[in-house]
Amino acid sequence: MEYYNYIKSLHLIFVITWFAGLFYIPRLFVYQIEAFHKPSPEKEILGKQLKLMAKRLWYIITWPSAILATIFAVWLLILIPSWLEQGWMHVKLTFVLLLFIYHYKTHIYYKQLQRDELKVSSNYMRIWNEGATFILFAVVFLVILKDAINWVYGIIGIIILGILLMLGFKLYKRIREKNPDA
Repeated sequence: MEYYNYIKSLHLIFVITWFAGLFYIPRLFVYQIEAFHKPSPEKEILGKQLKLMAKRLWYIITWPSAILATIFAVWLLILIPSWLEQGWMHVKLTFVLLLFIYHYKTHIYYKQLQRDELKVSSNYMRIWNEGATFILFAVVFLVILKDAINWVYGIIGIIILGILLMLGFKLYKRIREKNPDA
C-alpha cells in the first residue's frame, strides 16, 4: 500500500492525457472533413498535415494513455479489491466500458479519415466530440461522491448538460452561418 498514491497519481495522469486525446481528435476530424471540401491545392496540403497531426495524437498520446490508464486502474483494483463490491464502482466501470466503446468507434473514424473516406459530416463530428465529455462528468462525480444511488441525479445532470451543449452547438452553428470566420 505504500505505493498506492503513486499508482493513483499515474492512473489520473494517464486518464487526463487519454481524455485530452479524445477531446482533441474529433476536433481534428472536423478540420479534416472540412478540408476535404476545399479546392486544390489547399485540400491536399491541409489534408496531409491534419492526417499527420491526427496520427501523432492518436498513436503517441491517446492510445498509450488509454493503455497505461487501464494498467494503473487494474493495479489499483488489485490493491483494493473491495472496491469491486461497491455499487458506485459497478456504475463507474459501466461508464468506463462506454469510454472504451467510444474510443473504439473514434478509432474507426480515425482509420476512415486516414483513407479519405468521409462517412460523417463535420457537424456530426462536432456532436460526437461531446461523447467523452458526458463520460468524464459521470466518472468524476462517481469517483468523488462514491455513491451509486446519486448516479440517478448525475444522469439527470448529464442530460441537462447534453441539452445545454446542444443548444450551444446550435447557437454556434447559427453564428458560423452568419460569419464563417467565427
